[in-house]
Amino acid sequence: MTKDKPTILVVNDDGITAPGIKVLLEEMQKIGRVVVVAPDSPQSGMGHAITIGRPLRLDKIDIYEDVEMYKCSGTPVDCVKLAVHKIFKGKKPDLCVSGVNHGLNYSINILYSGTMSAAVEGAIEDIPSIGFSLDDFSHQADFSHCRPYIRAIASQVLENGLQKGTLLNVNFPHINKEIKGIKICRQATAKWFEEFDEREDPYKREYFWMTGKFKLLDRGEDTDVYALTHGYVSVVPTQFDMTAHYAITELNSWSFDI
Repeated sequence: MTKDKPTILVVNDDGITAPGIKVLLEEMQKIGRVVVVAPDSPQSGMGHAITIGRPLRLDKIDIYEDVEMYKCSGTPVDCVKLAVHKIFKGKKPDLCVSGVNHGLNYSINILYSGTMSAAVEGAIEDIPSIGFSLDDFSHQADFSHCRPYIRAIASQVLENGLQKGTLLNVNFPHINKEIKGIKICRQATAKWFEEFDEREDPYKREYFWMTGKFKLLDRGEDTDVYALTHGYVSVVPTQFDMTAHYAITELNSWSFDI
């Protein structure tokens, strides 16, 4: 008897027509039955936002042959929630993959990323989940060097599973770098140093345009930043439990007498 193909939910934050999601769904079609639910417009930087003050729309569309696809008016996290509750109707998929994002989601960027938040929501729903991102913001980005790794990593997650509350954050170097293999990494310590360019609109009202520089504060050779800089695919096991467990003992020693 032939085992049924796994069901794979594909989501993203760059929108339903982004080239990256086409690459991801094509690779997932080789290993499973694909259902796509993605925002109807770009949602980069949305983080784990959800829609609570306006209605959500979910429309079935036909873009690619033999793929069940839906566009959603909400955020990447909304896409996962609607997929689980309204499309799969509680019978959860075997895997949730998000991306492939145009631009890296390494280090601190994971907190802002709609791509990774969609994968996090999958993990919250106890679905093995992976976020994929590429070091190329271009709409014409070349994903060819990512394809075999996408398929291999997804296949391993399907075969071995992931611990509850854990997902994978996968980043690919730019095609100009020769991929040397995969490195399992930790998240590098870094931050954005923002600047706000003050401007004036035609009505003389001021507005601000956020800019800034990404600064690495971590010289470790076991980080995602180091791996990508040296031509490796970085794989960071990630969790949504943000408790600083090491600090609990110290805080219990404080006096909170009022």
